[in-house]
Amino acid sequence: MTVVARTFVSIPVRSARETWDAICNLVAPNLNSAAARELSSVSGVAASLIAREAMTAPIVVYGSGPRVRIYCLYHADAIEGDDSNESALAFDATEGDWQMSLPCPEDDLTWVQSELAQRSKRITARDQEAKVGEDETEADPARSFVLKLDEEGFFRP
Repeated sequence: MTVVARTFVSIPVRSARETWDAICNLVAPNLNSAAARELSSVSGVAASLIAREAMTAPIVVYGSGPRVRIYCLYHADAIEGDDSNESALAFDATEGDWQMSLPCPEDDLTWVQSELAQRSKRITARDQEAKVGEDETEADPARSFVLKLDEEGFFRP
């Protein structure tokens, strides 16, 4: 599986809503697309999660192309912006059969999942502490490749 990561500057440099709008523009660059409208329909819920600083865990967009992981920077990290990478994707992440998983604090998960279900069939929420699940196409070992780095061995002299 190919994974592309982006990190957005958020609060206090941008409001939660401005951060979500920037993320939407990255994921669905055609502002007139059905995907852009669907992302816009969940903007209140997504902005509340950004404000809760849930996006230290990734937003994950997956489907027919590479998996996209989106993080947010907060506080001094956002002000400095050294670790940000908001560059455009070389592909449309919402082309074809796409899904999005938003990280959510456990105490908000029930209402967030309920609100998202009313607005979208593609955008869901998960506990921000949980690992991101694999979709069915990536579960096929013939179609995926995972590289595991032995960090201890890598840094050994």
